[in-house]
Amino acid sequence: MNKHKHFNIQQTHWNDTFRETEDLFGNAPSAPARIAADLFKMEGFSRILELGAGQGRDTVFFARQGFDLTALDYSAAGLRTIEEKARRQGPLSSISLRRHDLRRALPFADGAFDACYSHMLFCMAFTTAELAFIAGEVRRVLKPGGLHVYTVRHTGDAHYGRGIHHGEDLYETNGFVVHFFNREKVAALANGFEILGIDEFEEGPLPRQLFRVTLKRKGG
Repeated sequence: MNKHKHFNIQQTHWNDTFRETEDLFGNAPSAPARIAADLFKMEGFSRILELGAGQGRDTVFFARQGFDLTALDYSAAGLRTIEEKARRQGPLSSISLRRHDLRRALPFADGAFDACYSHMLFCMAFTTAELAFIAGEVRRVLKPGGLHVYTVRHTGDAHYGRGIHHGEDLYETNGFVVHFFNREKVAALANGFEILGIDEFEEGPLPRQLFRVTLKRKGG
């Protein structure tokens, strides 16, 4: 099975999962989203891009914090859930939702955003080459000095090395493929950025072991 077919199967799997369970990861904003929001406010940022918005637990939070938020996901079911949550909680007017496959160029102009945020998007079923492309696109759409904050499960996680191996550091457990990171991979994907921090934290069952990565786009 080629990597693109495998990714498309994951897309269907996530879409079905989101359709069956409205709050798969809970309804409260994640800890890294709260930290990122404080950082973005401190920098005076307003135009925020969220990648892999899922079911919107962080999306609606960012909007309620007053950010001008553009959120992307490849799951139509997830985006419908976010739209419904925004209607219930508001304000919908500050959220722009778009369905997008991140293996393709981001549909935005150079320097369009102050910051980019994603929670566990980079540890989805992407190859390292695909991740390098996505990181390059993030750099392109950020203004010089803009911040890129993302989280990933790392190789200290209990699921690393278990389940079905799909090459590189990709492992499948319970139908979900995860790309696990080490610090070297973070550094390799930081081309054009200054690494401000690689912070470890725990979340959810097991618990999951993650990095919160904070990058600053270099000028020019």
